[in-house]
Amino acid sequence: MSGGWVDSNRRAELPADWYTTIRPHILQRDEHRCRWRESGRACGRPANQVDHIGDRHDHRPENLQALCEWHHDRKTSRQGNLSPNRAKITEARTRERHPGLM
Repeated sequence: MSGGWVDSNRRAELPADWYTTIRPHILQRDEHRCRWRESGRACGRPANQVDHIGDRHDHRPENLQALCEWHHDRKTSRQGNLSPNRAKITEARTRERHPGLM
């Protein structure tokens, strides 16, 4: 199984009041609407995720935004693919022979 919270320590990095105070406050502030902006317009779909705009250790409200699951997944995937660790993981994989060539 890959992706999501598998093998992640991210939850341990969040403050103790993330789920009880911070996250609900941001969702309410942003009216449970996705704030992802494209072409100058906010997505506006129902939001159920809270995203760090910049530094993932900065939990101040001005660094947080509500996002729909679709946009949060895309942003997180993009960040993961740009990570310097991603190249190490890719290099470590052994190439498998194509099943048709076996």
